[in-house]
Amino acid sequence: MSSFIPLFVIIPLAAAFLIPIIGRFIEGFQRTFSSVVFAFLSFLSFYFMFSNDQDMYTYMIGGWEPVNGIPVAICFTLDGLTAFMLTIISLISFFAAFYAISYIKRFTAENNFYALFCLMVGGMNGVVLTGDLFNLFVFLEIAVIASYALVAFGIGKNELEASFKYQVLGGMASILILFGIGMIYWKTKTLNIADVFTQIIFIAGFGLKAALMPFHAWLPDAHSSAPSPISAMLSGVLIKAIGIYSIIRLFFNMFPLSTEISTIIIILGTVSMVLGVFLAVGQWDIKRLLAYHSISQMGYVVLGVGIGMMILVNGGNQSVAALSIAGGLFHLINHAVFKGLLFLNAGAIEYETGTRDLKEMGGLSEYMPVTYSTSLGASMAISGIPPFNGFFSKLVIILAAIKGKFYFLAVLAILVSIITLASFLKFQKFSFFNKQRDPGSKKISEVPFFMCFSMIGLAILCLGLSLLIFPGIRETILNPAVDALINTNGYVSSIIDQ
Repeated sequence: MSSFIPLFVIIPLAAAFLIPIIGRFIEGFQRTFSSVVFAFLSFLSFYFMFSNDQDMYTYMIGGWEPVNGIPVAICFTLDGLTAFMLTIISLISFFAAFYAISYIKRFTAENNFYALFCLMVGGMNGVVLTGDLFNLFVFLEIAVIASYALVAFGIGKNELEASFKYQVLGGMASILILFGIGMIYWKTKTLNIADVFTQIIFIAGFGLKAALMPFHAWLPDAHSSAPSPISAMLSGVLIKAIGIYSIIRLFFNMFPLSTEISTIIIILGTVSMVLGVFLAVGQWDIKRLLAYHSISQMGYVVLGVGIGMMILVNGGNQSVAALSIAGGLFHLINHAVFKGLLFLNAGAIEYETGTRDLKEMGGLSEYMPVTYSTSLGASMAISGIPPFNGFFSKLVIILAAIKGKFYFLAVLAILVSIITLASFLKFQKFSFFNKQRDPGSKKISEVPFFMCFSMIGLAILCLGLSLLIFPGIRETILNPAVDALINTNGYVSSIIDQ
């Protein structure tokens, strides 16, 4: 099984190399090959997730084994959390790439688009797999450099400005992360995550990558300017893989838990959750509205994980801590699905109307029934309306906050969900209802099959993921990821004892 682990990195990186070459000679190769690659990676990640063997898999690159208990090799590790993240990345990548088959035809240089897309996915997979800090940084840079280019892919003024801002702030985050890695190596003489127990704060660097408040300035421009399949990737998986995942992995499995760090993480989650939704309410550009909601919804994820961390630090009920962490991870996968879908919906609307301004829309429900119905489902999911998935993950976080006696945070989470609902009622009203289109205006119709397929697939998942609330399914998908965070010694021993 361990020999399959490098495929998550090798295959997308090889695809990024092959697409510009073969795509020049075979028409449509890049579109078909990318979809096949991500379908295969989705299958492989599902295989690991649903495997009955819950052991951690470790692959030592080059065959180098630890020497006297000291890890000297670059290693890839796959545990419950890693399999969980790989499944999210692969699944959203597949739907975004399939959607792009029709969407990207309006752009030039399709080969470059798909090559960069594969490069970004390969980098994200490397981030979640690596057990080595420096290589985490390397894979992180591969992912974000590809994303810089993809944000600017439209080469318009706004796209280039957004990409430049993204690069500047992303570069600052990378410097902070590299500086932290250097300090760790200076003090411990190792870069293996499992072999480091010195607490150094990476929150500023990875907080920038995750776009948590107050490190969020790049996100609204980048997400709104990128092509919609890339917006779905940036919001659906990139900020999670290189930001949220890195934070929770390092502070659970690398550093000893502390009250100070737990407090900072809770504060960042709460501020992002509250301020993000207030900034979203006043937006009239669909994609900027969705981008600010990404900040708010990531606040829920960080809040859930932070509460669980605080309970563990204070020696509280471990089952409540596990419930809170599970709620955060549950909302993480839910957000990847419903926010990815909402960005694809926004892309479909822009594809047909040529605008992202809600004030210039109206009456689209009659002309775009698939886009309307799927966006309604996604809007209800992000707003926490049952029976959609967002309701259950928010409910778990709120219940854990109440059981952990974080009553004020539970109230805030409920209020933010109500404001989120108001924001998406506005989105539905002004885009799909509100007024009938002028008969003399551009003829509007439903988007092509490939775009509809991806939207319908994600809409089904918005309902299907609600099943994670049931014990049998939760124990298979969420519990291994939660156990991987709580059981720090298991992560360490799996690498050191190879």
